[in-house]
Amino acid sequence: MDHTQPKTDEPAAGDPETGAPKAGDPAAGAPAATAPAATDSEPTARAATAPDPTAPADDEENSPQGPPAPAGEGENGVAEGRPRKNRRPRRTRARARRTLLAVLAVLLLPLLTAEAALRVAYVGDPADGTYTRNRDAMWLGHAWVDGRKDDADVTALARRLRTTGIRDLYVHTGPMEHDGTLPRSRYPKARRLTDAVHRELPGVRVQAFLGDVLATETPDGMRLERAGTRAAVVRSAGQVLDAGYDGVHLDVEPLHSGDRNYLSLLDDLRETTRAREAQLSVAAHQIDPLPAFHSFWGALTGHPKWWSQEFFGQVARRVDQIAVMTYDTMQPLQSTYGGYVAQQTSLALEATPPTTHLLMGLPFYHENRFGHWNHAETVAAAVRGVRLGLSRTDAGRARFGVAAYIDFAATEEDWRAYREGWVR
Repeated sequence: MDHTQPKTDEPAAGDPETGAPKAGDPAAGAPAATAPAATDSEPTARAATAPDPTAPADDEENSPQGPPAPAGEGENGVAEGRPRKNRRPRRTRARARRTLLAVLAVLLLPLLTAEAALRVAYVGDPADGTYTRNRDAMWLGHAWVDGRKDDADVTALARRLRTTGIRDLYVHTGPMEHDGTLPRSRYPKARRLTDAVHRELPGVRVQAFLGDVLATETPDGMRLERAGTRAAVVRSAGQVLDAGYDGVHLDVEPLHSGDRNYLSLLDDLRETTRAREAQLSVAAHQIDPLPAFHSFWGALTGHPKWWSQEFFGQVARRVDQIAVMTYDTMQPLQSTYGGYVAQQTSLALEATPPTTHLLMGLPFYHENRFGHWNHAETVAAAVRGVRLGLSRTDAGRARFGVAAYIDFAATEEDWRAYREGWVR
């Protein structure tokens, strides 16, 4: 899931959010060898003929027809042989079909087994009490800080949020430059927003959502291996805290599992946010649904997508909040998507210390494309999956919630499913 590129167009222009397309090299295949043509019919009778002395002798073992049939004596004492029909093309086609079926079985059987397991994970009843802890969050678009939204919009937002469990707002304030700097011109109305939210919604925190595309899969983007870039990101974090934000929400993508430079950046950011009694939160990739699946998928597509559970835990221990982007899952059905969310919730709970606030993402946007099917990835299915995973793993976890992505694409049905399934 790429938060650096909005899922649905936010109203009007001037939004500097950008994203980088993912590219993959097409697989090349060698042309198949052409088999000899088969004879459709065999003559009903053959004249007895003498062998041609000039023809080469048959090699019985290597002949395409195999050894000749037993020869008999004709009326005139001439040897009469009946060569076998050439069956090689048929055998070749049959062998190719068997090979194709075997390959399909190898590829499809694990996939169908995994999908069936996700469907089973969606079965059952969530435990009592697995509802909001009043620790939910929502991602907001850039319009809130560039002048397109005003105090009247904040009042309307406050009216909607008062009866929910949302207590953190991740407001898009970047993107940062590739060198880690953040022009102040990107968020001219930030102070007005934070003051209005604090006035209208006491207790709700406003965090600066800072992101950028990483140069992990394309030549262009932010390079965390550069110490100067990491230092600039830390300075940008201090800069937005000076503007009145209650915390920093970091989302840089695509971030590959095991990135030590990212962990180093989080350590430095934590020093800055703690010194100012501010929050440090991150948007996190999904966790390997199977051990080391990110390595397999990365080798296959060039885009690892998932994190190992170990790396997820290393990130979770360095932040105050970690929000899992549990959408863009490639699931085709509500039941398998909900089962996938249940699985991700369990994996995340296992890796996240109880002192860190864990949030599971909800898809408040609507697209139909490979990777995200609108009919499958619904808020209702995600909420039920979250409750099932919570019930099975740590039903009493206090620092837990859901996070909705994103405000400007949300429908009334999204809000209704969130309220009825999670808020109650």
